[in-house]
Amino acid sequence: CLPAGAAAERSAGGPAAAQAREQPVLEPVLPAPAEEQNGTDSAKAPKVNCEERNTTGIDRFTLQILNVSQDLMEFLNPNSSDCTLVLFYTPWCRFSASLAPHFNSLPRAFPTLRFLALDASQHSSLSTRFGTVAVPNILLFQGAKPMARFNHTDRTLETLKDFIFNQTGIEAKSDVAVTEEDWEGPLPSVLTKSIDWLLLFSVLFLAGFVMYATVRTESIRWLIPGQEHEHQE
Repeated sequence: CLPAGAAAERSAGGPAAAQAREQPVLEPVLPAPAEEQNGTDSAKAPKVNCEERNTTGIDRFTLQILNVSQDLMEFLNPNSSDCTLVLFYTPWCRFSASLAPHFNSLPRAFPTLRFLALDASQHSSLSTRFGTVAVPNILLFQGAKPMARFNHTDRTLETLKDFIFNQTGIEAKSDVAVTEEDWEGPLPSVLTKSIDWLLLFSVLFLAGFVMYATVRTESIRWLIPGQEHEHQE
């Protein structure tokens, strides 16, 4: 699925279109050490040394969904080494909806980490900044720096737990599973029908430009000497 900004660029034939067509689901992982394959057979040493948060006094572990007025950078501390898993999604993408219950269960599996989610169509500047062309897209941040991108096409609780363990060395709680409450929220697992206004505007703009170019071409043809004579003959 594509967020609104990427869909508009795809309709206009921009560079993001070719990239989105090649990889319709998830972007490649970030460069550097985080680019290795997510799996249990990858390197044993953690790639990201996360500072685990103090969970004393926390009764309920859940993810936080940012609204349109909230900035992701306000929730990431650049001066700390704590880790946050951030999901870029759109409510009308079926891949985002199928991932939702699995991502909802992650905070219980990793209580010492933080989990955030944001609607990529409402945060287009962040999508551009972090190369989030297709959704769902999951980034692991240390402080305010993106360290690794989840690149598995099989997006389940188990593959997500493997990804976090391989990157951080933090083991998940073994008794955590996807429950009925995880299907209900906080991340929606039911598709939301919505009109992509930016994509609609792009299509109308292109149609208007084609019509304008056609009219201008006909006008110029009549202004060229000899063209009107050819039509009369």
